[in-house]
Amino acid sequence: MDHARPLVVAHDEVMLDEILRVAAAVGCDTEHAPDLLAARPRWPDAPLVLVDEQAVDGDVELPRRPGVLLVTKGAPDSRTWQRAFRAGVEDVVSLPEDETTLAAALADVVDGPGLPGGRIIGVLGGRGGAGASVLAAATALAACRTDPGALLVDCDPLAGGIDALLGAENTEGLRWPELRPGAGRLSMPALLKSLPEFRYRGVRLPFLSCHRNGDGPTGQGVAAVVEAGRRAGRTVVCDLPRHLDGPGLAVIARADLVVVVIPAEMRACLAARRVVKQLGDPAGRVRLVVRGPAPGDLEPGVAAGAVGLPLLTSMAAERQLDREIERGNFAPRPRGALLETARLILAQAQTKQVLAA
Repeated sequence: MDHARPLVVAHDEVMLDEILRVAAAVGCDTEHAPDLLAARPRWPDAPLVLVDEQAVDGDVELPRRPGVLLVTKGAPDSRTWQRAFRAGVEDVVSLPEDETTLAAALADVVDGPGLPGGRIIGVLGGRGGAGASVLAAATALAACRTDPGALLVDCDPLAGGIDALLGAENTEGLRWPELRPGAGRLSMPALLKSLPEFRYRGVRLPFLSCHRNGDGPTGQGVAAVVEAGRRAGRTVVCDLPRHLDGPGLAVIARADLVVVVIPAEMRACLAARRVVKQLGDPAGRVRLVVRGPAPGDLEPGVAAGAVGLPLLTSMAAERQLDREIERGNFAPRPRGALLETARLILAQAQTKQVLAA
């Protein structure tokens, strides 16, 4: 729809190509006018107007309006600022230095106003094999029952890929090695079009997986993805590695809730204490989930005390699920312990958001 597209008023073809390149990177369609006279019909109602120096260097004057940016090559001089002031420009964006600023302005048009309800949840194991990936996938699946749903993000390149857990290795869509976002803004609609989906009982869960081959995510890339999800009002659930590096720390810094999951074993409690030290918890955002059965009759409350975290819940095992996952079928029982724990995690994350607000 034309009225939702930014207006690019550019006479310089090189500048026009640069603007269109940045717009394409964030999935933003634009409309072009060669000069201010041709731009007059769209000038009042375009959500964003981008003009180049040649376009404003003339006698045509249009009504002042918000949302007008002047795009220049290199640092603007005093004459450029004078032209910008006369044309009612709000700000000057210099390429290539300010490319991320231009991308953010265009992404805002694509995304629209930020939606409420966006939240970020990190899940990690207190020791290897604790079931963190399974719990992360179940939490994202449970969140997909709400509008606008969830995004599952794999941040552990050494775990074999969350797509393998879902039985979706052959589902088409980008994985981390192909998706290399930088430090700038991402458009959530454009991102979702590129990602694979896991489908289960009428639910469609988009996911971003690591791959058996290729590099894992960067901290900047993870930050861009999770922030795009939050702006879009989605619940972003991140499967985190136990040894936190750039990607994991990017999630921890932004998370509304971090869940550490352990089996009900004292050795796992001791291992989890070392993991918890990496997190820090100034806002009280970290909670513990204890997964049974307990071979030594370790009580969940005692486990929480040994780890040094508040207990969110304990969770019984779903004995058939591991076998089903090995067969490529991620199918937790709708009323089983796994999805019930996932719903508790979502409720806790919502509570933390309300308290933070």
